[in-house]
Amino acid sequence: MTQTDNLAAMLDIMCPLSISVDQDGRIRRVGPTLQKLRPDEPMTGHMLLDFFEIRRPRNNSDLARVLSQPGERLDLRFLDTPRTELKGVVAPSPDGVGAVINLSFGISVLDAVRDYSLTSADFPVTDLTIEMLYLVEAKSAAMEASRKLNLRLRGAMIAAEEQAFTDTLTGLRNRRALDVMVQRLIDSRTRFSLMQLDLDFFKQVNDTLGHAAGDHVLQCIAEIMHEETRESDIIARVGGDEFVIVLNGLIEKHRLSMIARKLISRISKPIAYGGAKCRVSASIGTVRAPETGFVDIDLILHQADLALYAAKRSGRATHVFYSPDMDDRQMPMSAPVRPARVELGRTARRKRS
Repeated sequence: MTQTDNLAAMLDIMCPLSISVDQDGRIRRVGPTLQKLRPDEPMTGHMLLDFFEIRRPRNNSDLARVLSQPGERLDLRFLDTPRTELKGVVAPSPDGVGAVINLSFGISVLDAVRDYSLTSADFPVTDLTIEMLYLVEAKSAAMEASRKLNLRLRGAMIAAEEQAFTDTLTGLRNRRALDVMVQRLIDSRTRFSLMQLDLDFFKQVNDTLGHAAGDHVLQCIAEIMHEETRESDIIARVGGDEFVIVLNGLIEKHRLSMIARKLISRISKPIAYGGAKCRVSASIGTVRAPETGFVDIDLILHQADLALYAAKRSGRATHVFYSPDMDDRQMPMSAPVRPARVELGRTARRKRS
């Protein structure tokens, strides 16, 4: 084996991306990895510029001069697609004829591995490229796993928050959700009206037909309230048979009265359960949030409660608007000022019925 053959074999092992050219730029030898990039186009015997565009140095019109400069840095790019970019350095040939250009992919290595299906055998054993690719893959896998975990955790958090804000029996909002949502309306200075609805004669349903019948009645009432309100409105169960409806942006008395009448009419119709008829009605007290001045959620709920008790005293199955002449002396001493902060999965017996 000649010295030239020995040099070629050494370059194939240590510099598989190298290319040897004569002083005119004609290709004399191509490393196995470089030739793999154009397997159907043998490069040996062709001119360097038949395959590559020299992007650096910019003043490369005298190729012979460029190739005669030891340590000259080159940036090459294939003329055809994929237009992979390569970085190289020039070293004079040991035989004094032409030069050897040792090339690498640089930052385009990820694209090159994908485009040409390169493996570790296509790189020198001492090249850290493969280790770097393993690290990139490991980092990508770790980031993807982290992203999926974060999505699951976020989903679980949203589900937990939704559960914490939902009445388990009816699927309506609960008291905690009501406080948060009404406070948002107050903070954004949005006009709204608040209806407090209490079922009449609900205790008799529980006493005569049992709690399962009471649960069924509450679920039916929740469906009626959904059907008679808008998607932007808030419906919450705040007690055993007590509900609050917040009507977003709706303050016209005639429209509020119409909604209340529809609710009372539909709720008063008998609800079938196991061959029996459950008969309840609804009393409703409504308050409209003031247009100006300080608005407080406790005050709004208290005023709605006053209007509700006025409706109860006037014969039940009625609707009453809050008016300033209603005061605490009109309420029974045993009545709460506002609904208790409790979560109820089963129906509870009420004193108002």
